[in-house]
This record gives sequence, C-alpha cells and structure tokens, in this order.
Amino acid sequence: MNPQVLIVGAGPTGLTLAIDLARRGLAVRIVDKAEEFFAGSRGDGIQPRTLEVFEDLGVLDAVLAQGAPQAPLLVHLDGQFVMERRMSAWREPTPAVPHPNPWVLAQADTERVLRERLAEFGVRVESGTALVEFAADADGVSATLEHAGVTETVRVEYLVGADGGRSTVRKALGIPFEGTTDESIRMLLGDVRADVLDHSVGYWFADSESPMDGIALMPLPGGRTFQFATGLGADSDTGLAVLQDHVTRRSRRDDIVLSDLTWSTVWRPNVRLAQRYRVGRVFLAGDAAHVHPPTGGQGLNTGIQDAHNLGWKLEAALRDPGAASEALLDSYETERRGVAARILGLSSALLDKTVKGDPDAMDREGTHQLDLGYRDPADTAAALRVGDRAPDAPLTDSNGKTVRLFELFSGPHATLLQFGPGTEAPIPAGTRIVRVVAPEFASGEGELVDAEGHARRAYDACDGMRIHVRPDGYVGSIDT
Repeated sequence: MNPQVLIVGAGPTGLTLAIDLARRGLAVRIVDKAEEFFAGSRGDGIQPRTLEVFEDLGVLDAVLAQGAPQAPLLVHLDGQFVMERRMSAWREPTPAVPHPNPWVLAQADTERVLRERLAEFGVRVESGTALVEFAADADGVSATLEHAGVTETVRVEYLVGADGGRSTVRKALGIPFEGTTDESIRMLLGDVRADVLDHSVGYWFADSESPMDGIALMPLPGGRTFQFATGLGADSDTGLAVLQDHVTRRSRRDDIVLSDLTWSTVWRPNVRLAQRYRVGRVFLAGDAAHVHPPTGGQGLNTGIQDAHNLGWKLEAALRDPGAASEALLDSYETERRGVAARILGLSSALLDKTVKGDPDAMDREGTHQLDLGYRDPADTAAALRVGDRAPDAPLTDSNGKTVRLFELFSGPHATLLQFGPGTEAPIPAGTRIVRVVAPEFASGEGELVDAEGHARRAYDACDGMRIHVRPDGYVGSIDT
C-alpha cells in the first residue's frame, strides 16, 4: 500500500503520530535522517496529561513499568546535607484524574517504547533517511528522500514535519520561527554514572554563599545513570573530565567518580513559535513548531499532544475529503498553536523564577497540562465546557464489573456520553455510545451505572445531557 502520510522525524512527536495513524488503519511512513536512535535522557519528564495520552495509545503500562516517580532531592551546601526537597508535591489519584503526578523516563527509553508499539502495527522507523526536498499541490505532496546515497521520490497525501527545532520542513516552507535565544544563560547537561551515590535519590551540591548556583544529579530509571546539570558562565567542553571537575569542586568530595558518559551538551534557552502550523497539505508538529526552556518539562509533552490532536483530523480528511475536513485540519493550528503560546509563556516564567532563585519554581500544577484545552477564551465558566479535557470516572456494567470512562474512550473513535434517558437525536458514524444512569434507573441493557455520581460530578451533568468526546479526549459539543 502506498503511504498516505509521510512523517519526517522519529522523535516522540513523530512516533506518537505514526502510532495514532497506524492504529486507524492508515498507511504511514516515518523517516529520520539520524543513522542511530537518540541515546540520551533530554526530555525525561512525562506530565499527567501525556500519561493519559499514553494510556489511549496502549503504551502506559510500559512507560510506568520502565519509569519512576520524581526522586527526592538531597540538598548539600559546602559538602554538608541540609535538607530534602521534592520537585512537586505528591498528589493522590482521583476518579477524574487517574494519573496526577509527573513520571520520569529518559527520552531515549520513551522513544524505544513508542517504536516497539509502532512495530506492532507493522511500521518501522527508516533511520538514516533524509528528506531532501518536497513539492505540494492541491492533491498531495511529492517528496524526495535520500538513504545511503540513493534517492527516491514518494507521493503522499499529507506530509508532517516533526523534525525538531532546525526543521527542514519548516525552513522549506519559509515559515518564520519567531522568538529568542538567550545567550546569557547556558547549562551543561549530560548522562553519567556515579556509583558511590544512592541511585534512589537526587543530589544538589552547591556553596552556601550561592545555594542556587550548583550541580544537580538526578537518577534516571532503569540503571545506574544520573542526569547531570549545572549552569555555565561561558561555553564549555562537554567531556567527562569537565563534569568530574564540577562535581568534585561543588560536592567537596573526592570519592564521587563519574563514568560512562553517554550524552552531553551545552544548552541555551530557546523560546520560539512557528508563525504557522499548516501550509496546504504540509503540517508542523513538536519542536518543529515550538521550542521551550526545560523548566516545567513541557517540550516533549506539548509535541506528543500536537500529534494526538492531528492524527484523528488527518484520518477524517483522508476518509471523507471536503470542506468540513478542511475546516477540521485548520483547527489543528488554531488549537495547538494557542496551547503552545500559553505553555511557552509558562515555561519562560518558570525559567525566570529559577534564574532568580525561587526554590519552588517547579511546583506548579499548570505544568501538568491537565487544565489546558480548546475552550473559547471568552467562556470563563467553571463548569465543563466545549474544548475542555474530558475527565475520567468509574462506572459499573450490568455484570457488576467496574469500568472507567478512559477505557471506553481509548481507541480511534469518538464517544457520546448520554446521561439518563436516551433521545432520538442522530449519532455521528463511528461514535461509541455510553449511556450513564443512576442506580435506581438501571435496566442493564447497554447502560453503565454511575453508583457514586463520579461521572455526573466530573461532567457537571444532568439527565438528558449528551456530551460528545472527541477521539483525542476533549469535549467536542454538549447538548442539553
């Protein structure tokens, strides 16, 4: 089967989109110019909303099994332990929010989990394959690919550039990448072993005269590796000896011996947003469309949710092309660019607080991305409205088995929640109907009982209300 969608870039965003399209039965091809898969931690913070997306994609169990909660941070000043801190307060799960806490997994491991899931659909990443050029017209996109010196031309209906901050696709489209790079701030980052340290906790080593100017060593799940991070006054070499010197000086210990440096880089704050996300049949997603400071751990998560938003819209356009699907494709830019702008503002504010020494800069629920949605900014009502994230809730089926709304939402379909008695209104094709009733009205036929009213409270629902939940888990419309 000829590919219908070509995805350029096999990071978390491109892989998420490929999975979403493949599970819909669409022919997808995903290429990446790198010869080898990325091996570092980089984006290692997975936010609660992304965990919900991963549940929908069928990778949550693997991510939870291979990752870990955020570790406590042991703060040392002048070589002496002074306190324990946590990156964010632990929150208990609720019926509406089953995954309330951030999760830690090295980006390389997240990508591996996603590649393995994609392979279950018979799709594999074509590494060492670069996009040379492309030309789009009203009917599709012709793209030239190069692998091992051999070129080929592929014809697809849509092309998605998920190829990072230096995106070939974005540059070819001539889309401005508006924003700034702050040359006054630099950080040295790397993944390294330090076997003498307890791998269940993180460490902060600094001098008491400047407690916020120090070194962080945070444990990465699945081995003995720590992510190293420290501020720099100027550009620096990134070799093991440099990292070792920083640790020895700040910790005032000579027994912490670093080894096995697998990845390192000098990072500068880069805050940029593409002026457009779509030009005809070509789209941008992830870092190709927006780049973030690492504060708050937002970049990887925002890109994954770009993909989750775009996948079902591409399917709709491929299944039933026309004016309605074109408007739906246009909504990708409207919805996701607005979210990215808000997240960039949040990340930048957190970076500013961190630079100024606010020790609580990272503990912000807004970084969890649970309160982000596509509601009209003029709609300030507190109750659930169109564009909000659809909450989870437990229900009971006719056999007394507990089921969750997220389990019912999972998959490539839309869902109609009918509270109380049904109506004769038409149901869109491909929509799963879920009838939610109170215990005293249950007849057992196609109904789910909301025994403790969790769903009704989460959705602020009354009898007769119909809530349409989109395939990406956001409320599409409400009928009362």
